Amino acid sequence: MCWRGAGRKTGLPNGIFPRNIVGHLESQSMRTAYLECFSGISGDMVLGAMVGAGVPFDRLELAAAALNVGARLELRKVTRGGIAATKVDVISPDTHSHETHSRHEHPAHAHGEHSHPHHAHDEHGHHHAHEEQAHPHSHSHAPHRSLSAILAMIRAAPLAGAVKERASGAFQLLGEAEAGIHSIPIEQVHFHEVGAVDTIVDIVCAAAGAEALDVDQWLASPLNVGSGTVVCQHGTLPVPAPATLALLGDAPVYAAGPPMERVTPTGAALLRMLDVRYTSLPAMRIASAGYGAGGRDTPGEPNLLRLLVGEEQPAADSANETIAVIETVIDDSTPQVLASASELLLAAGAWDVYRTAVQMKKGRTGVQMTILCHPEKAAALRDLLFRETSTIGLRWRIENKVALARESVPVETPWGQVRMKIARLDSGAVANASPEYEDCRAIAAQQSVPLKQVMQEAMRVYSEKHETRAGFAAPATNLKEGH
Repeated sequence: MCWRGAGRKTGLPNGIFPRNIVGHLESQSMRTAYLECFSGISGDMVLGAMVGAGVPFDRLELAAAALNVGARLELRKVTRGGIAATKVDVISPDTHSHETHSRHEHPAHAHGEHSHPHHAHDEHGHHHAHEEQAHPHSHSHAPHRSLSAILAMIRAAPLAGAVKERASGAFQLLGEAEAGIHSIPIEQVHFHEVGAVDTIVDIVCAAAGAEALDVDQWLASPLNVGSGTVVCQHGTLPVPAPATLALLGDAPVYAAGPPMERVTPTGAALLRMLDVRYTSLPAMRIASAGYGAGGRDTPGEPNLLRLLVGEEQPAADSANETIAVIETVIDDSTPQVLASASELLLAAGAWDVYRTAVQMKKGRTGVQMTILCHPEKAAALRDLLFRETSTIGLRWRIENKVALARESVPVETPWGQVRMKIARLDSGAVANASPEYEDCRAIAAQQSVPLKQVMQEAMRVYSEKHETRAGFAAPATNLKEGH
């Protein structure tokens, strides 16, 4: 089954999908997977969501079998909060079905430590609702796998190279997180046999599912990590667990709902493996959706992970995008200081910086500095503004921005090549065309030609070449020299 066409009604012959022909269009959409983590994320939830979104279950089964660890996958249809969802369980010789045996997803410990206190888990990683009491149970001490052994197992498996690379990277991240937490060399991190099997299968199958989806980018909502405590080998710790916290890094998180652990170490490792970018749901045409179920049916709050797969529309195609606006008014900095600060802001990633003269209270003349940037850059640019200027306060806000689709077209002038900046309407018609200033300035300096002459000639060449094909009419004024 070719996933690229799954769930799509294109009206095209088999094997020909929009992604194959958009290269002939002026603007190209981006195939996107969006994870809605309103109830957290874990390995089994990811697998269920992938299958629900169209990944063939037998493809995941083959990945599990390729590991040769005696594990298999079990697929079930369940409901969570009245919503139908897909549940994927890992069944190994050391575990029973997840309905009868708790799953252990804190798989790592320092070498030489062999006590394994167990506690209530569900297949949504490890769940610690306060109303549930731990139910200790015993099992024989199986061998422990080191990180190097797990990586060797993945390398030896008959899997696609991209699957091996992703899965190995995820385990490397898990090992580094545990090593950092316990302040031990990564070679001393070992994984419990039961937990390791479940985690290996989860991660490898998720990597295989990601390859099947074949998306250009993975996005996710902020993460509901849950609250309360988790009972680990080293005692009772707050949620999120240390390994989870280390793996999440600077991901946006929050806590909502009944006290329980909602983001597991495996779930956090998968987010890192997929190189997820956290953002609100973008403008996109949804081709398929899948709901991956966690272990418990929490009343009033579906224990689900939703995966949306589709085509994100280009941000520059007259689409709204968010922009951060930072403003401050200064009356006690010199022009040199403000000019330097403006250059530093632009170098640090600001889209634009402009200064406006304003009349302040008590008749003082001041300068209002306005910085436009991506919201993710706002904090760093605010700090830079405080550091480099005399301001002690500022305003900032998030606004919507609408921009036309833009492209660069080279034209040849008698003195050299100049790039033309072209802006197009949604219909494809050219709304504006202008020569790149820096190109024209460089040519003017090198060839000792007036800047305005270079700009006029570039405009004339573009207009003559494109007026019929692109619907762009040449300016009414004569652009020849001397007019």
